[in-house]
Amino acid sequence: MESESVVYGCIRDWPSLDDQEHSLRRAANMDVLAGLPSGESWPFLGREMFSCCEQPGAGLFRTQVIHFGASYPAVEYEWSLWVKEFEALLRQLYWSSAVVHLETELNGIHTFRWESEQGLHSPKEENLRVRCAWEREGGVRG
Repeated sequence: MESESVVYGCIRDWPSLDDQEHSLRRAANMDVLAGLPSGESWPFLGREMFSCCEQPGAGLFRTQVIHFGASYPAVEYEWSLWVKEFEALLRQLYWSSAVVHLETELNGIHTFRWESEQGLHSPKEENLRVRCAWEREGGVRG
């Protein structure tokens, strides 16, 4: 039986007191997520694995939090490709930080963090700074 990997985390926008600016950033991020592949044809990132609260007061205060999660067959063996697609997605979004947790049956838990050098990232900026932390808590049992 092939081992399973679970990937989950969140992407955080930066807080804003300007409701119009915040609304425009949220809408732009939602458009990018809606444009992701859907169904069985996606290899790593798909529309179904992402979600966020859309209305202020209903889980959304000042900071948009896009949460995501999926399970894969042994994705750690293709992790560099997964990260490449995730960073391509980040380049299209408004965000300040992102965290990805990778839980593997054989290699434990890994945590990856992306932080914008300026505290915020606008679409099409090229500079992404990643800080990687690795945690090993042993194998995941099913």
